[in-house]
Amino acid sequence: MHVKSLKVFCDVVSRRSFSRGADENGISQSGASQMVHQLEKGLGAKLIDRSKRPFVLTPAGEIYYDGCRKLVQHYFALEEEVMALHQKASGQVRIASIYSIGLSNLDRYVQDFTRANPGAKVRLEYHHPERVCEMIENDEVDLGLISYAKSTRTITAQPWCEDPMVVVCAADHPFAERESVRVAELNGLDYVAFDRDLRIRRELDRVLSSHNVNVNVMLEFDNIETLKRAIEISAGVSLLPMPTVEREVRSGLLAAARLQDLVLTRPLGVIHRRGKELGKTARAFMDFMLDARALQDAVPRSSSTQRESSRSEDASLPSHRALAEIKHESPSATHADA
Repeated sequence: MHVKSLKVFCDVVSRRSFSRGADENGISQSGASQMVHQLEKGLGAKLIDRSKRPFVLTPAGEIYYDGCRKLVQHYFALEEEVMALHQKASGQVRIASIYSIGLSNLDRYVQDFTRANPGAKVRLEYHHPERVCEMIENDEVDLGLISYAKSTRTITAQPWCEDPMVVVCAADHPFAERESVRVAELNGLDYVAFDRDLRIRRELDRVLSSHNVNVNVMLEFDNIETLKRAIEISAGVSLLPMPTVEREVRSGLLAAARLQDLVLTRPLGVIHRRGKELGKTARAFMDFMLDARALQDAVPRSSSTQRESSRSEDASLPSHRALAEIKHESPSATHADA
């Protein structure tokens, strides 16, 4: 039995689609269907009930998928480890991220990692936070990057970094010339908020309430990009992660001020499927991200101001996409940025 057939079967099941499973393996939909049919023929049992839409696994299919998924993971992890004995990471790592993390953090890490490991490929997608977790649980990607990450029965979460939250306003707002703002000064102001369904909205509401601050929520959005556009036209102020507004602040479209009497951050984390055996490249990329951020956070701010400014300028340069296979989904109002 060929391992590729097992992988195609696992991809079809995890993606709940013959066409998407086929695309993942560079074959036609009919080719994927034939491979699954051959597996069923060899086993003498139906694995997938195609009479239902979407299809469902049969009891035999459930057992077979659980075993095959672990077998395929172990095989490719073993293959990658052997191939990498005399070379650097050279396999592929699949990552799903909420959009705001990708823009503000990931591109530089991808560039540096692929520069150090020329044979490695980083496949990066942007999605709604719930979709990122779903892709991890379904084994569609190796790593996920979300905010407020927590371990669950099916997901292992590891803290990555914490983005400072700042008061963001339009360039002509009275706060625009301020370096810092007291949290009490937000009381009674027009405010552009995250959608109520997002974890970041609940956390920010809790903090404001604990400081007896009541804001006038004028607009609500489920993604940072649209939220920033609303602030630009003076719809209100907001609390946003600093890395997500650096470009607009540099260009003068927005202004940002730190909170004078409150330390407020957005925690970011790396998640992966609990019990999954990560390949060498996936492990290497996760370690690279964690180590690089730990080193960056260890540099005292007082001695790194000039370097931070230099990094901010560099961040505005076009990304070298040739260094990695990066799949970007266009930002839209349907993509939440928790």
